[in-house]
Amino acid sequence: MSRPWSTLVAVGGGLLLLWAGLVLALWLLARRDQRTGSLREALRLLPDVVRLLRALAADPDLPRGVRLRLVLLLAYLLMPLDLVPDLIPVVGWADDVVVVALALRSVVRRAGPDALDRHWPGTADGLTVVRRLAGLPMPPATGRRPGSGL
Repeated sequence: MSRPWSTLVAVGGGLLLLWAGLVLALWLLARRDQRTGSLREALRLLPDVVRLLRALAADPDLPRGVRLRLVLLLAYLLMPLDLVPDLIPVVGWADDVVVVALALRSVVRRAGPDALDRHWPGTADGLTVVRRLAGLPMPPATGRRPGSGL
């Protein structure tokens, strides 16, 4: 496989595995709270995370370390050398997923809960999943949807 295609496949595979992990976390959250998570909500979780990262990267009020972590993550994903070569099925992408998950957790924790609430484009349940995965405290109930600006 040519190098550009293998890089695209690796990034796509990593994002697919990350999305699967986010969907699993959403399902576990819904099951624990005796709610049913909708398929629509699960499908839009990954695009919401991508939009969140883009908004965090563009926010000049956040510490420089947030943008640096995102640049380092992108550089790692585009780098031709990996911890485990991507040519090895499943395991080759697993290292990318671990690095992406750790970097996302670090970015969200460094940006803080206020920035997360301000920039989150998705549903309240999706935000709860991201907060729990990042180890952030849950906000008190306010009656408004986070990210709505109301």
